Amino acid sequence: MATNSHNQTPITRPKRWVRIVVPAVIIVAWFVVAGFGGPTFGKLASVSTNDQAAFLPASADSTKVAAIQAGFADSKAIPAIVVVTSGSKFAPYQLGSYAILGQSLGKVDGVQAPAPGQTTTVGGPIPSADGYAVEYIVPISDTKNVDVVVKNLRQVVHAEAPAGTKSYVTGPAGLSADLVTAFGGIDGILLAVALGAVFIILLLVYRSIVLPFVVLFTSMFALTGAILLVYGLAYWNVIKLNGQSQGILSILVIGAATDYSLLLSARYREALERTEDKWAAITGAIKNAIEPIAASAATVILALLCLLFSDLNSNRSLGPIAAIGIAFSFLAAITLLPALLYAFGRRVYWPQTPKVVTEHPHDTTGQSVHGLEGITGLWRRVGSLIARHPRATWLVALAVLGACILGLPQLKASGVPQTALILSKSEAVDGQKVLAQHFDAGSGSPVVIITSADKADATLHAITTTQGIASAYVYAGDGNPAALAQQPPKVVDGKVLINATLADQADSNAAEQVVRNLRSSLPATDASVKVGGVTAIAVDTNDTARTDLFKIIPIVLVVILIILMLLLRSIVAPLLLIGSVVVSYAATLGVSALVFNHLFGFPGADPTVPLFGFVFLVALGVDYNIFLMTRVREESLKIGTHAGILRGLGVTGSVITSAGVVLAVTFAALAIIPILFLAQIAFIVAFGVLLDTIIVRSLLVPALAYDMGRIIWWPSKLWRRSQ
Repeated sequence: MATNSHNQTPITRPKRWVRIVVPAVIIVAWFVVAGFGGPTFGKLASVSTNDQAAFLPASADSTKVAAIQAGFADSKAIPAIVVVTSGSKFAPYQLGSYAILGQSLGKVDGVQAPAPGQTTTVGGPIPSADGYAVEYIVPISDTKNVDVVVKNLRQVVHAEAPAGTKSYVTGPAGLSADLVTAFGGIDGILLAVALGAVFIILLLVYRSIVLPFVVLFTSMFALTGAILLVYGLAYWNVIKLNGQSQGILSILVIGAATDYSLLLSARYREALERTEDKWAAITGAIKNAIEPIAASAATVILALLCLLFSDLNSNRSLGPIAAIGIAFSFLAAITLLPALLYAFGRRVYWPQTPKVVTEHPHDTTGQSVHGLEGITGLWRRVGSLIARHPRATWLVALAVLGACILGLPQLKASGVPQTALILSKSEAVDGQKVLAQHFDAGSGSPVVIITSADKADATLHAITTTQGIASAYVYAGDGNPAALAQQPPKVVDGKVLINATLADQADSNAAEQVVRNLRSSLPATDASVKVGGVTAIAVDTNDTARTDLFKIIPIVLVVILIILMLLLRSIVAPLLLIGSVVVSYAATLGVSALVFNHLFGFPGADPTVPLFGFVFLVALGVDYNIFLMTRVREESLKIGTHAGILRGLGVTGSVITSAGVVLAVTFAALAIIPILFLAQIAFIVAFGVLLDTIIVRSLLVPALAYDMGRIIWWPSKLWRRSQ
């Protein structure tokens, strides 16, 4: 039996062996999870795919074309384009030596083997019209190890290309290989940077040696559990995992688990200042923190699961992947962390060890502001400002956000070329530029058209007369198109396949417009015609992503609103909170547009960027408002709404701000991966979280709530109470 030092209330404790065994069992159980999940971390790449076509819905034209195309091709090879350029024109006699290079390329492991009667599957050397370059089309059959095959191709080309020439391996296979290389830092570097940054922040903010290790220990164990489950689901093909989801999973788990841990550890410290008994302190901390942490986790999980309504499989797969991460963050924060905090006791905060406060704090400033008793420093000043000038405070905060929103019309989120996705040095990107200078820029990435065999000639004529199409031919089989030109077309189920080479780079806006034009004009020739290929995949992906944006945003808002109503037992307060995070999101996108366009010089953004930014910012932004308003409600029940708002802001100010800074820095770590999408998400979420933490949660919400008064609790019983 123990007592609370403030009110002498008897506290029932379990037997000593229970207080030892239960935390020990929990810690051992998490070690077991980490023992299985830790080694799995390095295996995620083996169940991950970055193939854009794999994430399109089955209803997309390009998906249907890909399925039909599989019946025509003798293999599923991915083409690599090898370009060799010289400062002077190639003489005709030199092509013989370049033919030898083509034979060497065909012998590289992973390149499609020749069929009986063929000497090689490599097309070329094909001289450019200007005479300054030759081109090879190399089909790669080992599609699971494209990066390795491309690396070997580059070694052969650089070693055997004639002196004085420059060579590049590009095309779909080259770009895919460079994307794999760019994602290569996700497994180790990203995690190391994120953990290092979080550790330094925790060390500086809490001035404790032990607590940062305990918090990061909790986060890492949560991540191992999430990875173990995600790996299993991806291995059994229940979900599709890609590099983007993999990176976001790690960052989200570390950030969320750290936030939950900071909230619980803050309540534990408060409890230790009220009682000598650490068991009473940890059980009291769990009791007080479990509701906001559970509500926060449920909000984020349900918001993420709204992505299941997406038609784009990459969006749909991120939902459960990220939701699993949040679930393990919650489990670790309410089981492993309390066990560790109890094991360390007061020593976890060393050298700032909390002592029992035997008296209630008194206001010693000479200014009696009800609700701010015992609150000192910055949060006393902020609370006093809100108490004196609530309306002016929220109006100024809203004006700042409104100024940020002015940049929103400049956001360019209609898609970017694939060559713009890689921010680091890329031979494939450089090669695409060289290819466009000397050949039809769409070489190696043709538009694929499926049409009826009896309409083949008419369709081919309509294609070749379309502006933006350099050439087209009816497919006769695998091999060099020139060698197959005299053979009859290959017919499958009454259909033929036409490959059309684009005059523009396959991932350019001009190329996408050609695809749209073909889809608009060709049905007049053949009503059953379908247009696919690399460019069509990009068109369908962007269109689907834009549709998802306008479909999922309302669903997420409704789900979060319902959760807030249930949590706060109110209608007005949840509407206030939802409105505040939506304004914060718009302000973040406005600033992001200006930064992307004028500071970083990005060519644009993928349509999924504002969608992912919305899901993360709204869900995570509501997190901090949940932490604040649940404490405000708790205090308002004791001392009234106005005083409760000031008290809730004062006691949660430092911990929520610290949590926001940690989450912002964690997401900012995504920027070390040289992928445009991740860099943009890193900035949007990091800036948005800071904006939400510093302005929305610290000024706008409490000042507006203070100005509105008890009406924010309508229709619950709390709104009928006097202030």
